[in-house]
Amino acid sequence: MMNLFSKNNEFIITIEVVPPEGNNPEELLGKLSSLANLSFHAFSVASNPVAKPKMSAMVFTHLIQKATQKPAILHCTIRDHNRLGLQSELWGAKALGIDTVIAVTGDPSASKSEMITSTVGDLNVFELITMARDSDLYTGCVLDFRPEVNGLEHEAKRLEKKVASGCRFIVTQPVYDEKTAKKIHAAAGHLKVPVIMGILPLLSYKHAVFLHDRVDGIAVPKPLRQQMEKAKDPVKEGVAQARSMLELAKKMYSGACIMPPFDRFDILKDILIN
Repeated sequence: MMNLFSKNNEFIITIEVVPPEGNNPEELLGKLSSLANLSFHAFSVASNPVAKPKMSAMVFTHLIQKATQKPAILHCTIRDHNRLGLQSELWGAKALGIDTVIAVTGDPSASKSEMITSTVGDLNVFELITMARDSDLYTGCVLDFRPEVNGLEHEAKRLEKKVASGCRFIVTQPVYDEKTAKKIHAAAGHLKVPVIMGILPLLSYKHAVFLHDRVDGIAVPKPLRQQMEKAKDPVKEGVAQARSMLELAKKMYSGACIMPPFDRFDILKDILIN
């Protein structure tokens, strides 16, 4: 079983990828293949983020591994599959050479979506973690520290239950300041499993405001929003901020998951410089 965290406490960097819409993966696979010379360890493949349909995450994870020869982590959500379907997905992933998964609840189905749908959820995320573990998969979970409601204390207790259920590593929602990074480190440090800091680079002031105001689980501090508003080159400013968070993660965490927005993989070379 692949264990990214077994190499002498090496700092692990993953790149989050959203599968494409439709049935043609070639353009996105080409972009990902071009990243081969950058210094990171694995891709991390989201499953229908913000409850919008994308290509099967399991299929795309397999295609990434085949095209790039890099490991890829599969996100599994209780939102889209029932218990029967999830077990099939997990066994299928293992058969395809996917060794690591992240078990997530999933963003709620949008009530105003053009596609009439519903959330399945006939098992909870703790049960999914155990199911993945029992399927011989190295299993992680997500920490949504819910900054919009100061929810870290509550979510830290859920983390304890996730680790007890079989979680072997934790990935946080995006972090944008040292104060939050320290709070998370203090809340999760006693669990004795690797914690991976989420880093979502900002591209503009409008992007920063949207994330802060409209996306649950993400808080962009006011000074950073003001900084993005005043920046002559917002993308360059966002890249520099992401790079500073990566350096902070190296001091406090076991790794970082970089989440390039809108398939802007071109900015990674300036974030991952040594």
